[in-house]
Amino acid sequence: MAWLSRPDGCRLFFEVHGDPKRRPLVLLEGMGGDLSGWRRNIPHLAAELFVVGYDFRGNGRSDAPDGPVTMSTFVDDTIALLDELRIERAHLYGQSFGGMVAQELVLRHPQRVGALVLACTHAGGGHVVRTRAKVPKDRPYLALYAPRFAAEHLEHVLEDLRVGARNPQAPHAGKRQWEAVQGFDAHDRLPEIMAPTLVLHGSEDMMIDPENARVLASRIPGAELRLLEGAGHLYHSEQAERADEIVLDFLRRHHDA
Repeated sequence: MAWLSRPDGCRLFFEVHGDPKRRPLVLLEGMGGDLSGWRRNIPHLAAELFVVGYDFRGNGRSDAPDGPVTMSTFVDDTIALLDELRIERAHLYGQSFGGMVAQELVLRHPQRVGALVLACTHAGGGHVVRTRAKVPKDRPYLALYAPRFAAEHLEHVLEDLRVGARNPQAPHAGKRQWEAVQGFDAHDRLPEIMAPTLVLHGSEDMMIDPENARVLASRIPGAELRLLEGAGHLYHSEQAERADEIVLDFLRRHHDA
């Protein structure tokens, strides 16, 4: 674990796992999440890949942004981390907000990306399919899980909440990321993506409607679409082993990308 200092003074917390001689895989987390959200996945992924993960500015142990940010800010941070680690080309695995960063990064720096995994995310702009799901206002965290999973595995959900609360950020940090999402729109540029792409989504996602996965897969040339039946927005927590195996199978088939 270490920190990367950016020119504006923001420090980014990052970790690496696995053999650095293997193909790098960069994990890009969701809005307000942190590296602990990948704790069920990293050991499995790092058994085959060199896993690089970092907390976006405003997430986890990284500094919160002092002023407005755009999606370009997060793209630049990710490229800076690759440069710091002397990684010329890496697979990207972006979940939710991280999937938007991944889209923008591969569109701007296609030579730095091998294969691409876009999970429970959308392409932004006016083409976003809005969810109609409703959750109790006193328990908003339920929107992150499939209803049946949350009902049958309450302790799992509570553990996620406890772990996620260990590194709280200032309220304005999440607002900055939300502002970045409002200015993001990759829909019309998606056909430019030439990287092998897996679009992964939980069929019971109440945060980002699964129809957005179909939009992404239909717009990106050759993209594969996989829906995890019965999984919610945090599919990689609910069905960690199955999700990891789907991702690893895809990356094995595109090892040389």
